[in-house]
Amino acid sequence: MKIKEVRELETKDLKERLEAAVANYHQMKLNHSITPLENPSQIRTARRDIARMKTVLRQRELNK
Repeated sequence: MKIKEVRELETKDLKERLEAAVANYHQMKLNHSITPLENPSQIRTARRDIARMKTVLRQRELNK
């Protein structure tokens, strides 16, 4: 997910997507520890998407 896409989302939708992304990230890490993923770079991508979402949420929080 690009930063432009993240900024276009409403705060409520962004929080929901963040929760889903975190759950998906933890599931991927668990699955990878049991049997290696075909594409382990998905873990890094998911982690970076989560960071982008958290950054935008924090920016909005500080701007209020």
